[in-house]
Amino acid sequence: MKILFVAGGTSGVIFGIVPLAQAARNAGHDVIMAAPENCTATITAAGLPAAAVSSKAMQEALVDRRGVRVPIPEDLHERYIFNGRTFGRYAASCLDGLIDLVDRWRPDVVVGGALAFAAPLIAAYAGVPYVKQAIDMGEPRTIDLAAAAELGPEMERLGLYEMPRTDLFVDICPPSLRPADALPAQLMRYVPYATQKTVEPWMLQKGERPRVLVSAGSRVTPESDFDILSGLVAKVSQLDVEVLVATPEAVAERLRPLFPGVRAGWIPLHQAAPTADLAIHHAGGNTTMGYVAYGVPQVLVPYLPYCVDYSARLDAYGAGRMIAPENDSAENLADACAEILATPSYRERARELADEVAAQPVAAQAVDAIERLVPAAAH
Repeated sequence: MKILFVAGGTSGVIFGIVPLAQAARNAGHDVIMAAPENCTATITAAGLPAAAVSSKAMQEALVDRRGVRVPIPEDLHERYIFNGRTFGRYAASCLDGLIDLVDRWRPDVVVGGALAFAAPLIAAYAGVPYVKQAIDMGEPRTIDLAAAAELGPEMERLGLYEMPRTDLFVDICPPSLRPADALPAQLMRYVPYATQKTVEPWMLQKGERPRVLVSAGSRVTPESDFDILSGLVAKVSQLDVEVLVATPEAVAERLRPLFPGVRAGWIPLHQAAPTADLAIHHAGGNTTMGYVAYGVPQVLVPYLPYCVDYSARLDAYGAGRMIAPENDSAENLADACAEILATPSYRERARELADEVAAQPVAAQAVDAIERLVPAAAH
């Protein structure tokens, strides 16, 4: 069976769908993952074939179709619409490349990450089932509606009157945190994935002080979101804790002179998270789910509005604390960290969620569900 995976425009969302793609390939299926040119190296590093379908980077979608840069709204609802239209424009930039790929390769099914809105369009064009895979614990549906509105010209071009429906939804959210109105789904165990590096002894064993992991995700660069990450590090490093900063190497090089007592670098979660007492971060989907999978209590500062909903759910469950970005003072962050480190229930609740994640069906079972969508002759 030929399975086309359609990824989003950043490494973080690619990381989210790699385990299912690897499981499909391990099951003997022919797999290609489509992404923009600047992300193909991330895919091939995972041992998966990559197809470049756009020369544009995700950041270019911040400019509308008239060539005007769209200002970022302050209102939360308007920000959801802004996000959806941005993802929609990005999807539109991938469509021609996807059509060319599909015409040449003829997949039997298309799998797309939750925010990869080109996936349902290309599945409809190819006349094959569409599988949507969650890449976090769920985004506001307003984002989907806004993306559909932005993609009106592309839907008209393909003869569609609405966004194609999902034939199968693969969800990675722990059952206890799924919203009451969540779509029926094939649940799947979340497996943290990131590009790797050589294991060093300090990653596997902490010292006497509590170990706190700080991150602002894989998309941080010295030019983008560096202030968010350096601000978090500055606030946390005032505590009597061991601080590890998980960040791309180019960012780490700039951080180290500023914080000489802090270890900073590309630290894959599965190496350091099992030794962590606490994680404090930007509430990105993969980062949040990774710490959930390892039973690490979290302090979440959702600088991206779409992360607010699931951050609040994690807070309400008792496995972490959410702090609104406007309240992210050093004092508030220190208080939240001190509370979590001193209160065993946070660790207990985080461990309960990790046990839930571990009990979910493995990726191979999700591949089985995908196979059932396709006539046996294609297998």
